[in-house]
Amino acid sequence: MTEAAGPVTKRILVTGGTGLVGKAIEKVVADGEGQPDEEWIFVSSKDANLTSAVETKTLFERHKPTHVIHLAAMVGGLFKNIRYNLDFWRRNIHINDNVLHSAYETGVQKVVSCLSTCIFPDKTTYPIDESMVSVSIPTCSLVETPALLYSLLSCPQIHNGPPHSSNFGYSYAKRMIDVQNRAYFEQHGCRFTAVIPTNVFGPHDNFNIEDGHVLPGLIHKVYLAKQTGSALTVWGTGKPRRQFIYSLDLARLFLWVLREYDEVEPIILSVGEDDEVSIREAAEAIIEAMDFRGELVFDTTKADGQFKKTASNAKLQRYLPGFQFTPFKQAVKETCTWFSTNYASARK
Repeated sequence: MTEAAGPVTKRILVTGGTGLVGKAIEKVVADGEGQPDEEWIFVSSKDANLTSAVETKTLFERHKPTHVIHLAAMVGGLFKNIRYNLDFWRRNIHINDNVLHSAYETGVQKVVSCLSTCIFPDKTTYPIDESMVSVSIPTCSLVETPALLYSLLSCPQIHNGPPHSSNFGYSYAKRMIDVQNRAYFEQHGCRFTAVIPTNVFGPHDNFNIEDGHVLPGLIHKVYLAKQTGSALTVWGTGKPRRQFIYSLDLARLFLWVLREYDEVEPIILSVGEDDEVSIREAAEAIIEAMDFRGELVFDTTKADGQFKKTASNAKLQRYLPGFQFTPFKQAVKETCTWFSTNYASARK
């Protein structure tokens, strides 16, 4: 918990507070980005099982937040998603519904949830932008609860196509947060919104090679290859492209969204389109940062996943034209240094 320096008018509960983005928000708040009237409460699965409606409601009644940043989710990399699509769907649907409904029931003033660019259709035009997940609530039936999901899924305003098949469970669960935000606004006037970050990385990430995301997994692989003097094997062709955002940059943007962004419509938080890099280029940046001098090999028998999901940050630029992102290589270097220094305790 981060205590306020003056009279408290905002009690900000951060679910998933010990994860990658939660830790980054905690750091930027501690480093001076917090405001005197804010009290920050970072909670994890140890504090409550958010798949339980009872435990979630109890958590909200205990802390009485005025604002919520909702980061908690079942997450994983490409191969974990492929194996457990049903689990990703069920657990995340329960978590999101419990958090948003508890926020409504306890009078929370604002909720900012975290989506993902994987919510966008696999087959689409690029760059993707916020309009591709927009929903026109009045054109869809909100009368019967069983009909709600069907009608929303059927509305072309939301879905221009299915997400990539590799992680459809997680993707559809995240899409439904936007549906719920708009429904809570239409029916109850709730100020619930969401952000859509691109690929996040940084200190406190999950560096598990099997189940983590691509960049932290590569960092761990390079670390081990350097220790053993073996080749670095990258799964896939190395050709897919991603926009990576440093967790500390994303944390600063979360604070802005919480305090200043008043739309229900989600906003993409990303580096620019020109900053997109291939997996090969990401691996090479890690190799340079960790001074690895062994062989680089691509295992093309492994799946690549979605080839690209280039996102436009034009909306963000209209709001914050002067925002400075940490250069990719600098952010990679800082993350590699953190991982090497904290190897014994890092999630892996």
